[in-house]
Amino acid sequence: MALPTTENSTQELIVKALSQAISYEDYRAMVSQLVLEGKATGPEQTEALANYTMLNDRRMKRFDKTVKVSPEDAATIAKLDRKVQLIVLTESWCGDAAPALPVINKVAQLNDNIDLKVVLRDENVDLMNRFLTNGGMSIPKLIFWDEENQEVLADWGPRPKLAAKLVADHKAKHGQLLPEIKEEIQQWYNKDKGQSTLKEVLASFPLK
Repeated sequence: MALPTTENSTQELIVKALSQAISYEDYRAMVSQLVLEGKATGPEQTEALANYTMLNDRRMKRFDKTVKVSPEDAATIAKLDRKVQLIVLTESWCGDAAPALPVINKVAQLNDNIDLKVVLRDENVDLMNRFLTNGGMSIPKLIFWDEENQEVLADWGPRPKLAAKLVADHKAKHGQLLPEIKEEIQQWYNKDKGQSTLKEVLASFPLK
């Protein structure tokens, strides 16, 4: 279990993270380059993490092309009339991030008030520790940040509720998470086509 290791405020940690944040486009380019080099983000470099990075690069390319936003959801996104920064904590090898980030990026593209930034979890452990899931540093973690008022509006992640239930049910049935859960959850993401993530992210927006 990760524990806070700093006395800095969450506000200070977010400002620090934003100073080294990159755009979604730059993140995608970085991941594609890592694939060419047989590497992954983060301090640990293994063949497994490099392989997950390669798989995620392919999945993000697919989701970038296939994620659809309905006219109704686009209208909801258009209602946001205040500046909001979306900060995603992630790593290239994270299986849940591959289907989620393209969805979040689609949302950001539809309203100029939304600014999406990507930061790496293992370079921002102190910030990650402020947004744990059941005591763990699960990613992706999306933070809704009001820069003008310097406050966190909401957070989301690491996966949609239905996907989380799939994992919980698998663990309850088998007493542990077996290797095949990764394939099961990716099949679920493919069928869902990003819609559960989209609905949950929009539900967190500060709309009047």
